[in-house]
Amino acid sequence: MISNQVKFSGHFYNPHVPIFVPKENGRVFYEVPERFLSDRYRPLGSNLMNRFGTNAGVRIPVRDIDPPNIEFANVVSRRGDFSLFNRSHREAANQLIQLFMQQPDADTLNAISAYVRDRLNAPLFQYALSVALHHRTDTADVTVPSILHTFPDRFIDPATFPRMREEGRIVSQGDRMAIDIPMNFTALDREPEQRLAYFREDIGVNLHHWHWHLVYPGVGPREIVNKDRRGELFYYFHGQMVARYHVERFCNGLGPLAPLDNLREPIREPYYPKILRSANNRTHPARYPGMVLMDVNRSADQINITVAEMEQQLSRIIRSIDDGFVMSSNGERISLDNPGGIDVLGNILESSILSPNTDFYGDVHNNGHIMISYIHDPDGTYLESFGVMGDVSTAMRDPIFYRWHLFIDQICRRHKNRFSPYSYPELSYQGITLLKFETRLQRRGSPPNLWLTFWQRSQVDLGTGLDFGPEGNLFATFTHLQHAPFLYQLQVINSDNRNRRGTVRIYLAPRYDEKGARLTFEQQRLHTIELDSFRVRLNPGVNNIMRRSEQSNVTIPYERTFRNISQSNESGNEQFRFCNCGWPSHMLIPKGNAEGVTYDLFAMISNFSGDAVDVDYDENQNCDDSYSFCGLRNRRYPDARNMGYPFDRRVPPGVNSFADFVAPYQNMTVTTVNIRFTNTVVART
Repeated sequence: MISNQVKFSGHFYNPHVPIFVPKENGRVFYEVPERFLSDRYRPLGSNLMNRFGTNAGVRIPVRDIDPPNIEFANVVSRRGDFSLFNRSHREAANQLIQLFMQQPDADTLNAISAYVRDRLNAPLFQYALSVALHHRTDTADVTVPSILHTFPDRFIDPATFPRMREEGRIVSQGDRMAIDIPMNFTALDREPEQRLAYFREDIGVNLHHWHWHLVYPGVGPREIVNKDRRGELFYYFHGQMVARYHVERFCNGLGPLAPLDNLREPIREPYYPKILRSANNRTHPARYPGMVLMDVNRSADQINITVAEMEQQLSRIIRSIDDGFVMSSNGERISLDNPGGIDVLGNILESSILSPNTDFYGDVHNNGHIMISYIHDPDGTYLESFGVMGDVSTAMRDPIFYRWHLFIDQICRRHKNRFSPYSYPELSYQGITLLKFETRLQRRGSPPNLWLTFWQRSQVDLGTGLDFGPEGNLFATFTHLQHAPFLYQLQVINSDNRNRRGTVRIYLAPRYDEKGARLTFEQQRLHTIELDSFRVRLNPGVNNIMRRSEQSNVTIPYERTFRNISQSNESGNEQFRFCNCGWPSHMLIPKGNAEGVTYDLFAMISNFSGDAVDVDYDENQNCDDSYSFCGLRNRRYPDARNMGYPFDRRVPPGVNSFADFVAPYQNMTVTTVNIRFTNTVVART
């Protein structure tokens, strides 16, 4: 019996190569009915079947079904560009997801997918199929490949591909050498923003952004979009990325960002992405210094957005925040001034199909991406497609992404500032004392509270993404930030005579700005990044708790970020069949610098009575171990507190430092940690 994993894997390989061409190095062949072939290949049907299917080891029969009507997807041309930020593209994705979800069983889905695959835009098809596979009960165990392996052109220097094809065409499988991707290929070091290229252009960071939007689609059947606290997670996940970017800026001598809150001012930051769209061999356009946003009117893309309309929608959202409620499309008042208000606001800002009034509040977040991505050709005069801000898999490469999302975050913070500071009962945990908190590297004799970062060289197999290229593995090497593994050590006193439960929350905050000046506590609060959160059982008396950095609930390990789906088809590799949404572990902590950068490291044990959610999960199981940004699959978010607690609200007057913040509470403490960067490259073993 052929597993669903094998059945559907081939739908992703070599996305522009027809489905009837054998996949997985010639091992897997799809026996498709002749009427499934596109117009170009149908006259050659029997010859093609005999030519390509002769030597395949696994033959997958494709059920002959009545072809579905897919005219709705023609809004995205076969070799064109697909953008989740484009409303008409999202609607096409919505209908395609619905089509896939409606199929009665996996075999029928396989047939529908085989038919539409060679007729539709490849990124649109793969996005919709990925969402459906992830959310259908009969295909939930199918591993969806990383977009790195199917569309590697979105992540690496295009100069790599001719060299890889040459290597694959001439050199036999066992003798092939990996092709090196240059670390900085988008600008010279004299460009200040290039100091952050290791963060913005990190493959794992961009994969995470893509995967989050796959797990949390904004369109599709309501039952798969309406996940627990989806809007709040949109706010928190993107806000944490902006905070992390700020922390990296400070340690690289760059100042804080200015939010993109004036849509009529010139954008000072240029960006020259140097990446190529393999579907049509067109480059992602650049943005030059000082360009200005303009009305976007592109009939071919069904886009008509004006700056004035955006400003009006933003003013409506801000006015609703200040009023404490939003208006639904049927005239109902929906209160924002409660813990769930941020969820409503997040859905409005994005906007997903959960927005209560899209006609009134608009499509602010997505349209911002669209306007920026077409700044070079807003009316289509020059037949240019969108820039990197138009695609969720490339948007984080652009410095302007962080300015735009800082503005979105500040709108959410405006709502958060309406709440009173947390009260003493909301922050304290009577009878629990966090007596000691320190961290150290996982090596003998290492000093406390010192973390080390360095460059690491890793390899990734990109063979499955090279259309019409040589068969077999084709490796590329890339260099990324990495840190030495470390652990937290906590000593907790439970003064009660019974067992207690709590949640350990660990955050890192910058102490100094780019000039070495001490940040105010309010500035620190806004730039605080979550490192870990986990539940603990506290016995009466002294409890010694140890936690390794790789156990973080924020991250997933390297193997899951850069997974190779071909390995997931082999027996004995069940560890590859898991959820893969999570921040890349190699980017858990900031880079620091050669002299060492000092940060405030905060820990608290919150009262479990305020944390508890009626949901079972085991963080030692894949899919449950990176819930901070990704939640739990098909379950409630496992923490009742608002995301970012206790730093998501303003603090009382007189709190001017972390020491002031923790002083009243025995269940909190703060220490300092020094992060020292070594400019050496270590190969992954």
